[in-house]
Amino acid sequence: MSEGFDADVIIAGAGVAGATLALGLAQGGLKPLLIDPVPFESQLAPTFDGRAWAIAYAAYRQWRALGLAEALDPHAQRIEQILVTDGRTPGAAAAAQTPFFLRFDSDEIADRSDGEPLGYLLENRHVRAAVADALAAAGVEVLAPARVASATFGARCAEVTLADGRVLRAPLVVGAEGRGSIIREQAGIGAIGWDYGQTGVVATVRLERPHEGVAHEYFLPGGPFAILPLTDNRASLVWTESAARGAALKSARPEMFQAHLERRFGDFLGDVQVEGPVFAYPLNLQLAERLAAPRVALLGDAAHGVHPIAGQGLNLGLKGSAALAETLVEAARLGEDIGSEVVLERYAAWRRFDTVMLSAGMDAFVHLFSNDNPLLRLGRGIGMAAVNRIAPARRFFMHEAGGAVGDLPKLLRGEAL
Repeated sequence: MSEGFDADVIIAGAGVAGATLALGLAQGGLKPLLIDPVPFESQLAPTFDGRAWAIAYAAYRQWRALGLAEALDPHAQRIEQILVTDGRTPGAAAAAQTPFFLRFDSDEIADRSDGEPLGYLLENRHVRAAVADALAAAGVEVLAPARVASATFGARCAEVTLADGRVLRAPLVVGAEGRGSIIREQAGIGAIGWDYGQTGVVATVRLERPHEGVAHEYFLPGGPFAILPLTDNRASLVWTESAARGAALKSARPEMFQAHLERRFGDFLGDVQVEGPVFAYPLNLQLAERLAAPRVALLGDAAHGVHPIAGQGLNLGLKGSAALAETLVEAARLGEDIGSEVVLERYAAWRRFDTVMLSAGMDAFVHLFSNDNPLLRLGRGIGMAAVNRIAPARRFFMHEAGGAVGDLPKLLRGEAL
């Protein structure tokens, strides 16, 4: 780190993507500094965020390469099978299956994935706790609570001014603080997007019957309903409804929520009981017009906020973490200015196509499946049935969802920087 700088890279946002980037940079010999407005201890509480992440097996390799496996493995539920159904009620797991469903099985790609499952389900609080411990062990400085008030990007360095008046300097600033990114705004990078008029209602339930590592995704007229397996025979529900219905579910009395849940869930996994609070998140699409500019790079939801319809939001951010860490570490080893436009364009070029294509694909899925149009229902059903019968197509979708397609950064291959 050059004299006069507070860090090599200032990362605004200590969420999962930003913290994973910090760990990668530290492993590669750079000095990152994390800033977050939420006290770090609060982010580890079970009531802070009820979401669970479907982590692609390539993204999980990155955490292994960064030394997180010992902390994460006890909380990681393997996804051995994914069942996708299009209908008005849950159907793929029922006795009488319709012809319009998809079945993905990890055994089909075991030869190319080193025996990995289709992915892993991890509760956000366990991921954050493991990452926090790893940051402390790596000696990464975290300023929290601390809020970025403004930032300027000069020819030789970037300056970040905090709400308390402190000014921090570094060759590069990364905006990883979510959809309302101050860094993105201060860098003059615009964003495009739209609201879906939907709310994602999230809850954890305990199941009477074993889930056997099977994830269920039902495409229903109001939006997708996902049952995602967790450890200890629990499941995370991601229940998409209209904004009005989502707000009503979030505020419903426990017995009313349970009644609605049982009608939606069905009885194929036996009795289900809600554990813990119910959370609700508005759903929208937002894409930054650029991933980088001189002295600034964008990561995670600051760069791309997508619909959770296929569980790819965090995985996109983790792909970005791996690509940005490798780009910066290699540039530093070559003696390059890591905040220069030529270095940051390598990162942007690496991630641009995948980000745009996956975001567009998720948006198309939302519009195609979140409706009850008979013609669209027939067309998408025939498409699902066709893919289900073509093994190479199924395997391609599984590798794509696992994050193992394309030019992978070292960390996503499980290699240290």
